[in-house]
Amino acid sequence: MSRRVSRHGAVTTLIAVLAMLSALVAPAAVAGTGPGTSTQQVRTASTFVPMRLGDWGWRVRVLQSRLHQLGLHSEIVHNRFDAETRAGVVAFERSRGWKADGVVGERTLRAIVAVTEKPTYEALNNIYTPGEPILQRGDRGRLVRNVQARLKQIGWFSGLVTGYYGRPTVRAVRGFQAKRAIPVTGKVDRRTLDRLRAMTRQPTRAELFNIVATGTPLDRRCRTGRVMCIDKTSRSLRWVVDGVVIKTVDVRFGSEATPTREGAFAVFSKSRDHVSSLYHTSMPFAMFFSGGQAVHYSPDFAANGYNGSSHGCVNVRDYVTIAWLFDRVHIGDKVIVYRS
Repeated sequence: MSRRVSRHGAVTTLIAVLAMLSALVAPAAVAGTGPGTSTQQVRTASTFVPMRLGDWGWRVRVLQSRLHQLGLHSEIVHNRFDAETRAGVVAFERSRGWKADGVVGERTLRAIVAVTEKPTYEALNNIYTPGEPILQRGDRGRLVRNVQARLKQIGWFSGLVTGYYGRPTVRAVRGFQAKRAIPVTGKVDRRTLDRLRAMTRQPTRAELFNIVATGTPLDRRCRTGRVMCIDKTSRSLRWVVDGVVIKTVDVRFGSEATPTREGAFAVFSKSRDHVSSLYHTSMPFAMFFSGGQAVHYSPDFAANGYNGSSHGCVNVRDYVTIAWLFDRVHIGDKVIVYRS
């Protein structure tokens, strides 16, 4: 009888020792757990939280930096999950044959991390070292002329396009670099040139050689009445009254997935401070002409140029001009979207 009790006591002692050892080697508790924390609370604390349009935070910045490594985001990173970030995620998902919803779930994030390097401190904080200059003061030639024409398209260079890299060009390049967090040197390195090309279109011969161009012929439907005449070929919007072009501005259109519709329309609604109910993005000076498609100001177009697209709307990057146009366009005015 006493022998049985002894064995029972030994087993009890062994269980107690194992329990102590288990407590010593157990992993640290989940942050936020402790006495009184329920099992459900612990499960919630360790659950992965997806990232989606409108989110903010440092991990969004890290995601953007990794997307940049894949050529799916600009070099400038920030904490806001914006339309550019979503477009990069959608492109990555499509490359894998997955459902392209633009939401970064655990599987998507693991896949992105697997094919990228850990972002550096410099990359995450937009700290860049100037690259070797491709063009600098004193240079001459066709590439200088091309850079001057592109800078002129976005309002950084004025005067004649000469092909000589003088003081005005240095000043224009410095301003362009400072605006986009590129090391301000006044010299064109690869980063500066790539950014400039992404924001502009190939200059025309008229732009390269200061030829006063009359522009492409107006579509016949634009020659009467009050019309926003939108040419997809030249990527321009011309405000035309009775056949006279009053104002011309650069525009950007939807992607292949969400194309801007072509045809003859009319403005049926205006909203000065509109916010998209679908994408939750700002659409200032919106003038709707076909369903949810509108002509409106786009801060993304202003910042990134043609390195992006809309969800079908006609984007304008010139804030002053779109504000001017908004005050003059009436409900019922024609909108013609075509290719010249």
